[in-house]
Amino acid sequence: MPDARVPPVLVCGAGAWGTAFAIHLARRAPQGVVSLWARDAEQARQMAALRVNSRYLPDAPLPPGLHVAAHLGQVLQIWREQTALERLGLLVLACPVSALRDLAHEVAQFLGVPAEGEGVLWLSKGLVVEGSNGHGFQWPSDLVSSELRGWPMGALSGPSFAKEVAAGLPVALTLASAQADWAREIAARLFGGGMRIYSSTDLIGVQLGGAVKNVLAIAAGVADSLSLGANARAALITRGLAETARLGLSLGAQPETFLGLATLGDLVLTATGDLSRNRRVGMGLGQGRPLAEILGELGHVAEGVQAAPALLALARHHEVECPIIEAVCALLDGRLTPSQAISGLLSRHPIDERP
Repeated sequence: MPDARVPPVLVCGAGAWGTAFAIHLARRAPQGVVSLWARDAEQARQMAALRVNSRYLPDAPLPPGLHVAAHLGQVLQIWREQTALERLGLLVLACPVSALRDLAHEVAQFLGVPAEGEGVLWLSKGLVVEGSNGHGFQWPSDLVSSELRGWPMGALSGPSFAKEVAAGLPVALTLASAQADWAREIAARLFGGGMRIYSSTDLIGVQLGGAVKNVLAIAAGVADSLSLGANARAALITRGLAETARLGLSLGAQPETFLGLATLGDLVLTATGDLSRNRRVGMGLGQGRPLAEILGELGHVAEGVQAAPALLALARHHEVECPIIEAVCALLDGRLTPSQAISGLLSRHPIDERP
């Protein structure tokens, strides 16, 4: 049933997660309140005609009320007009983190400074490292705020396979923002239809959890492909969570974030779920397949591959020990075989258990 609480929402990016998020909201909103922009004009045309994203979610019909658009300037103008009437509107950037700055820049060219009630969320997970010295770290929040200056903004993260969200299955997420009141308002308006959203002010911790879990899922996939058993997978998840907490605390993140949806929840899902792209990368590597071949077959971005070296550089910059992340980097670079990477982790000197 349409839910008048859902404000005008424009999802920019018609990949799997962006499409699933738009489908979920469109089921609850009045017709035309939720729009989905696809960069590929032919993809947008096919989606509008066939009412399905056959490229990424072929089994998830688009709700009748979901508007699909190909012209970014036009759909942004419509969204701004709707937002002015409702006094609240949400722009959602749904793209890989590597494309986030460019997408935010495109949006800024059309919209400029925010009008009253306008805010932006991103669904991207990862971290970008810039510069040859490895010290130029860019979070998604850095990329968005550099282009959309003055906008209320936040990260939406947590355990969320797109296929399940599109199918209407329950999901719980965290919305993190430095603007606490705005985050609570948006979380309350998006809540419903099987989606529960919690608000947080720990933007760094939530973004870190979303980045590290993909790298740890690669490690879990390697262990599974080598048939090391459930015990080994549980150990990797637990010690990987400890690595994440150590690094996060050094960055000023809140301790409770690491037991929440955006860290522990997303890590459990991504390291164990068969729909996890990053876990599939690890399983392929464990089988001895070349990385390029694995990525070519995915058809989607596996964020952990790009995030691993950036996170390792971040950890070294802050002098935080992260052996699992380091082992994944060596595996991706071809400096270690899967067996060598796992053996190296198992042969580390015993210490007292600590975060």
